[in-house]
Amino acid sequence: MSVEFLVTSFIVIVSPGTGVLYTLAAGLSRGSRASVVAAFGCTIGIVPHMAAAIMGLAALLHTSALAFQTFKYLGVAYLLYMAWNTLHERGALRVEKEVGARSAIQVTVTGILINILNPKLSIFFLAFLPQFVSAGELNPLSHMLALSAVFMLMTFVIFVGYGLFAASIRDHVISRPRVLTWMRRTFASAFAALGAKLAFAER
Repeated sequence: MSVEFLVTSFIVIVSPGTGVLYTLAAGLSRGSRASVVAAFGCTIGIVPHMAAAIMGLAALLHTSALAFQTFKYLGVAYLLYMAWNTLHERGALRVEKEVGARSAIQVTVTGILINILNPKLSIFFLAFLPQFVSAGELNPLSHMLALSAVFMLMTFVIFVGYGLFAASIRDHVISRPRVLTWMRRTFASAFAALGAKLAFAER
């Protein structure tokens, strides 16, 4: 496991994106438990992209304009849906005192969908993982699986850190209606902006 891989992975994971935004929102609105659940969901959502990259399926998104555009606009639509729900107090920033089993499942599924519906992730891993597998590697598949596992573990730990930080300031936010309204608008705008960014993304 090279230092270059760990540093590059850290930079990629810690950079604000849909997963980070969603985990922060979960921590702010539903507390520490929900933030961990959200981080888990976002991490699981990476699995299909890594599997696609390892099996070469991501190449289809890279070469097929139709496949990429279809997948991309599904992701855009979902992000805009997230923005709308957040703005109208039904989505990521819906405040709940307790997170039950049903709510935990909803948080997990949303986290998974947020990352699954981003075709850029598959293409990123297609370009990212092979760089850290030497040409003389005796078992490249096992090595890529190990790299993927480390990347996922780092994702989960860093996202949990983001979420627990958000949860720690939760009481200061939800006790102030004006602040909560401002936060909802900010998160809704961020989801919409990320959706717009994805809409203009090229292969």
